[in-house]
Amino acid sequence: MPSRKKTVMFGSAFLICLCSFVVICVVLATQHWMSSEVHFSGTNTNVTVSLTYGLFSGTCEQFVGVGLQVSERTFQVTDNLSNTEAKRMIIAIIVLLVLGLLSSLLSSGFTCTNAVSNPYETFLGPTGVYTWNSLCGIFILIAMILFPVNVEGNSLSTELARGCFSSLQTHISSEHVYGYSYWIMLLIIFLNIASIIIIYFYDHARYSKKKEQERPIENAPKDVILF
Repeated sequence: MPSRKKTVMFGSAFLICLCSFVVICVVLATQHWMSSEVHFSGTNTNVTVSLTYGLFSGTCEQFVGVGLQVSERTFQVTDNLSNTEAKRMIIAIIVLLVLGLLSSLLSSGFTCTNAVSNPYETFLGPTGVYTWNSLCGIFILIAMILFPVNVEGNSLSTELARGCFSSLQTHISSEHVYGYSYWIMLLIIFLNIASIIIIYFYDHARYSKKKEQERPIENAPKDVILF
Protein backbone atom coordinates (compact mmCIF):
# COMPACT_ATOMS: atom_id res chain seq x y z
CA MET A 1 0.00 0.00 0.00
CA PRO A 2 1.24 3.54 -0.71
CA SER A 3 2.12 5.89 2.12
CA ARG A 4 -0.40 8.47 3.31
CA LYS A 5 1.67 11.29 1.80
CA LYS A 6 1.78 9.59 -1.58
CA THR A 7 -1.96 8.95 -1.50
CA VAL A 8 -2.68 12.62 -0.73
CA MET A 9 -0.30 13.97 -3.37
CA PHE A 10 -1.39 11.65 -6.17
CA GLY A 11 -5.02 11.96 -5.10
CA SER A 12 -4.78 15.74 -5.47
CA ALA A 13 -3.14 15.33 -8.88
CA PHE A 14 -5.93 12.91 -9.88
CA LEU A 15 -8.62 15.50 -9.07
CA ILE A 16 -6.74 18.13 -11.07
CA CYS A 17 -6.40 15.80 -14.06
CA LEU A 18 -10.10 14.95 -13.80
CA CYS A 19 -10.94 18.67 -13.85
CA SER A 20 -8.77 19.05 -16.95
CA PHE A 21 -10.69 16.22 -18.63
CA VAL A 22 -14.04 17.87 -17.81
CA VAL A 23 -12.91 21.29 -19.08
CA ILE A 24 -11.78 19.80 -22.41
CA CYS A 25 -15.22 18.21 -22.76
CA VAL A 26 -16.77 21.65 -22.16
CA VAL A 27 -14.47 23.23 -24.76
CA LEU A 28 -15.50 20.66 -27.36
CA ALA A 29 -19.22 20.82 -26.55
CA THR A 30 -19.79 24.59 -26.44
CA GLN A 31 -19.96 26.99 -29.39
CA HIS A 32 -18.72 30.17 -27.72
CA TRP A 33 -15.25 30.15 -29.25
CA MET A 34 -15.76 33.27 -31.34
CA SER A 35 -18.18 36.17 -31.73
CA SER A 36 -17.68 38.17 -34.91
CA GLU A 37 -19.23 41.17 -36.62
CA VAL A 38 -18.52 40.96 -40.36
CA HIS A 39 -19.36 44.01 -42.48
CA PHE A 40 -20.19 43.89 -46.19
CA SER A 41 -21.14 46.59 -48.69
CA GLY A 42 -24.35 45.96 -50.61
CA THR A 43 -25.93 47.55 -53.65
CA ASN A 44 -27.98 50.10 -51.74
CA THR A 45 -26.86 49.71 -48.14
CA ASN A 46 -24.30 48.06 -45.87
CA VAL A 47 -24.91 44.62 -44.38
CA THR A 48 -23.58 43.27 -41.07
CA VAL A 49 -23.49 39.59 -40.22
CA SER A 50 -23.18 38.68 -36.53
CA LEU A 51 -21.78 35.22 -35.84
CA THR A 52 -21.22 33.13 -32.73
CA TYR A 53 -19.63 29.76 -33.35
CA GLY A 54 -17.45 26.97 -32.05
CA LEU A 55 -15.79 24.01 -33.72
CA PHE A 56 -18.96 22.20 -34.73
CA SER A 57 -21.86 24.65 -34.96
CA GLY A 58 -22.88 28.26 -34.59
CA THR A 59 -25.54 30.90 -35.22
CA CYS A 60 -25.55 33.81 -37.65
CA GLU A 61 -27.75 36.90 -37.94
CA GLN A 62 -27.97 39.41 -40.76
CA PHE A 63 -28.55 43.12 -40.14
CA VAL A 64 -29.24 45.64 -42.89
CA GLY A 65 -28.60 49.35 -42.65
CA VAL A 66 -28.85 50.79 -39.15
CA GLY A 67 -29.75 47.53 -37.42
CA LEU A 68 -32.79 45.98 -39.06
CA GLN A 69 -32.55 42.23 -38.48
CA VAL A 70 -33.37 40.27 -41.61
CA SER A 71 -32.82 36.66 -40.60
CA GLU A 72 -31.19 34.31 -38.08
CA ARG A 73 -29.82 30.86 -38.83
CA THR A 74 -28.05 27.93 -37.21
CA PHE A 75 -25.23 26.35 -39.18
CA GLN A 76 -22.65 23.57 -39.11
CA VAL A 77 -19.13 24.99 -39.30
CA THR A 78 -17.54 22.51 -41.73
CA ASP A 79 -20.63 22.53 -44.00
CA ASN A 80 -20.42 26.33 -44.35
CA LEU A 81 -16.76 26.41 -45.33
CA SER A 82 -15.76 26.48 -48.99
CA ASN A 83 -12.13 27.20 -48.07
CA THR A 84 -10.48 23.78 -47.87
CA GLU A 85 -7.56 25.05 -45.78
CA ALA A 86 -9.89 26.56 -43.16
CA LYS A 87 -11.87 23.31 -42.99
CA ARG A 88 -8.72 21.22 -42.56
CA MET A 89 -7.52 23.46 -39.77
CA ILE A 90 -10.83 23.15 -37.91
CA ILE A 91 -10.57 19.35 -38.19
CA ALA A 92 -6.94 19.51 -36.98
CA ILE A 93 -8.00 21.53 -33.91
CA ILE A 94 -10.71 18.98 -33.11
CA VAL A 95 -8.18 16.13 -33.43
CA LEU A 96 -5.74 17.95 -31.12
CA LEU A 97 -8.44 18.45 -28.50
CA VAL A 98 -9.45 14.79 -28.71
CA LEU A 99 -5.79 13.81 -28.23
CA GLY A 100 -5.64 16.18 -25.28
CA LEU A 101 -8.78 14.53 -23.90
CA LEU A 102 -7.20 11.07 -24.18
CA SER A 103 -3.95 12.30 -22.62
CA SER A 104 -5.88 13.82 -19.73
CA LEU A 105 -7.79 10.57 -19.27
CA LEU A 106 -4.56 8.56 -19.20
CA SER A 107 -3.02 11.00 -16.74
CA SER A 108 -6.08 10.62 -14.51
CA GLY A 109 -5.68 6.84 -14.67
CA PHE A 110 -1.98 6.99 -13.80
CA THR A 111 -2.47 9.33 -10.84
CA CYS A 112 -5.39 7.25 -9.54
CA THR A 113 -3.29 4.05 -9.83
CA ASN A 114 -0.43 5.63 -7.86
CA ALA A 115 -2.82 6.96 -5.22
CA VAL A 116 -4.08 3.48 -4.34
CA SER A 117 -1.09 1.25 -5.15
CA ASN A 118 2.65 1.11 -5.81
CA PRO A 119 3.14 0.10 -9.45
CA TYR A 120 6.44 -1.61 -10.21
CA GLU A 121 6.90 -0.20 -13.72
CA THR A 122 8.73 3.13 -13.80
CA PHE A 123 6.52 4.64 -16.53
CA LEU A 124 3.40 4.01 -14.43
CA GLY A 125 4.84 6.30 -11.75
CA PRO A 126 5.76 10.00 -11.91
CA THR A 127 7.35 9.61 -15.36
CA GLY A 128 4.03 8.60 -16.88
CA VAL A 129 2.22 11.49 -15.17
CA TYR A 130 4.81 13.96 -16.48
CA THR A 131 4.50 12.54 -19.98
CA TRP A 132 0.72 12.58 -20.33
CA ASN A 133 0.25 15.95 -18.65
CA SER A 134 2.95 17.48 -20.84
CA LEU A 135 1.40 16.02 -23.99
CA CYS A 136 -2.05 17.28 -22.98
CA GLY A 137 -0.68 20.79 -22.39
CA ILE A 138 1.16 20.76 -25.73
CA PHE A 139 -1.94 19.63 -27.65
CA ILE A 140 -4.07 22.34 -26.05
CA LEU A 141 -1.45 25.03 -26.66
CA ILE A 142 -1.17 24.11 -30.35
CA ALA A 143 -4.99 24.21 -30.65
CA MET A 144 -5.02 27.68 -29.06
CA ILE A 145 -2.47 28.87 -31.62
CA LEU A 146 -4.13 27.30 -34.66
CA PHE A 147 -7.59 28.76 -34.02
CA PRO A 148 -6.56 32.46 -34.23
CA VAL A 149 -4.36 31.60 -37.22
CA ASN A 150 -7.44 30.13 -38.88
CA VAL A 151 -9.60 33.13 -38.00
CA GLU A 152 -7.11 35.72 -39.23
CA GLY A 153 -5.17 33.84 -41.92
CA ASN A 154 -8.08 32.03 -43.58
CA SER A 155 -10.77 34.66 -42.85
CA LEU A 156 -12.82 32.05 -41.02
CA SER A 157 -15.63 34.39 -39.90
CA THR A 158 -15.98 35.88 -43.39
CA GLU A 159 -16.16 32.42 -44.94
CA LEU A 160 -18.84 31.34 -42.46
CA ALA A 161 -20.83 34.53 -43.06
CA ARG A 162 -20.80 33.91 -46.82
CA GLY A 163 -21.85 30.32 -46.16
CA CYS A 164 -24.87 31.57 -44.20
CA PHE A 165 -25.92 34.26 -46.67
CA SER A 166 -24.79 33.68 -50.26
CA SER A 167 -25.99 37.10 -51.48
CA LEU A 168 -23.29 39.00 -49.56
CA GLN A 169 -21.03 41.15 -51.71
CA THR A 170 -17.79 43.02 -50.91
CA HIS A 171 -16.23 42.41 -47.51
CA ILE A 172 -15.35 45.65 -45.70
CA SER A 173 -14.11 44.73 -42.23
CA SER A 174 -14.43 42.24 -39.38
CA GLU A 175 -14.43 42.51 -35.60
CA HIS A 176 -13.62 39.48 -33.46
CA VAL A 177 -14.09 38.68 -29.77
CA TYR A 178 -12.82 35.34 -28.45
CA GLY A 179 -15.35 33.65 -26.19
CA TYR A 180 -15.01 31.71 -22.95
CA SER A 181 -14.82 28.36 -24.77
CA TYR A 182 -11.50 29.52 -26.20
CA TRP A 183 -10.03 31.19 -23.11
CA ILE A 184 -10.77 28.35 -20.68
CA MET A 185 -8.19 26.31 -22.59
CA LEU A 186 -5.66 28.36 -20.61
CA LEU A 187 -7.18 26.79 -17.49
CA ILE A 188 -6.46 23.34 -18.94
CA ILE A 189 -2.79 24.24 -19.41
CA PHE A 190 -2.56 25.61 -15.86
CA LEU A 191 -4.21 22.46 -14.47
CA ASN A 192 -1.66 20.28 -16.27
CA ILE A 193 1.19 22.40 -14.93
CA ALA A 194 -0.25 22.20 -11.40
CA SER A 195 -0.46 18.40 -11.62
CA ILE A 196 3.16 18.18 -12.79
CA ILE A 197 4.31 20.49 -9.96
CA ILE A 198 2.53 18.39 -7.29
CA ILE A 199 4.08 15.15 -8.52
CA TYR A 200 7.48 16.82 -8.90
CA PHE A 201 7.46 17.97 -5.27
CA TYR A 202 6.51 14.47 -4.13
CA ASP A 203 9.17 12.85 -6.31
CA HIS A 204 11.82 15.36 -5.21
CA ALA A 205 10.98 14.87 -1.51
CA ARG A 206 11.17 11.09 -1.93
CA TYR A 207 14.54 11.37 -3.68
CA SER A 208 15.89 13.68 -0.96
CA LYS A 209 14.73 11.31 1.77
CA LYS A 210 16.39 8.39 -0.01
CA LYS A 211 19.68 10.33 -0.19
CA GLU A 212 19.45 11.21 3.49
CA GLN A 213 19.08 7.52 4.36
CA GLU A 214 22.13 6.64 2.26
CA ARG A 215 24.33 9.42 3.65
CA PRO A 216 25.11 7.87 7.08
CA ILE A 217 26.58 4.83 5.34
CA GLU A 218 28.62 7.02 2.99
CA ASN A 219 29.96 9.12 5.87
CA ALA A 220 30.71 6.19 8.20
CA PRO A 221 34.40 5.36 8.92
CA LYS A 222 35.87 2.60 6.78
CA ASP A 223 36.71 0.41 9.79
CA VAL A 224 33.08 0.58 10.97
CA ILE A 225 31.86 -0.38 7.52
CA LEU A 226 34.36 -3.28 7.43
CA PHE A 227 33.30 -4.38 10.88
